Amino acid sequence: MNQTQAGTGEESLLIVDDDAPFRNRLGRAMERRGFAVTLAESVAEGLDACRRNPPAFAVVDLRLEDGNGLDVVEAIREVRPDSRVVVLTGYGAIATAVAAVKAGAIDYLAKPADADDLEAALRSTGGEKPAPPENPMSADRVRWEHIQRVFELCDRNVSETARRLSMHRRTLQRILAKRSPR
Repeated sequence: MNQTQAGTGEESLLIVDDDAPFRNRLGRAMERRGFAVTLAESVAEGLDACRRNPPAFAVVDLRLEDGNGLDVVEAIREVRPDSRVVVLTGYGAIATAVAAVKAGAIDYLAKPADADDLEAALRSTGGEKPAPPENPMSADRVRWEHIQRVFELCDRNVSETARRLSMHRRTLQRILAKRSPR
């Protein structure tokens, strides 16, 4: 486990995500915002970290290589019921959002979420909604990000990705050959 700083105060934050560049970048950004950050890359590491030092705040990826991030959310809520947990996912769906809230998450954000959005969600109080993002991703960018994610999950297999996205293979090849939209 990569532990950036031992968080024992009320600003302790556990980040559980198997995407190392994203996890490390988010950890640094949250440290600059005053959190004592602990990083974990798997369900096992997340469970171990929350048992050793129950965090006041947590950001947990829904799908991890060794299991479901909701197991970490439930464990955090058991050891520290007042903890504020935000679930991240690259796959936004109503069913998984409902499951995350039932497990004890206070919010559910789609990747890629930035540190400002995460901090707003973590620090928001029960009745208030965070303000909409200043520069939200365009619909074209969200679509492109989703296609790229599925492409990576299919081990960069164009035919399999096209089948899963219900898209013609040549159309997908044209999309993949272009740069990402803004």
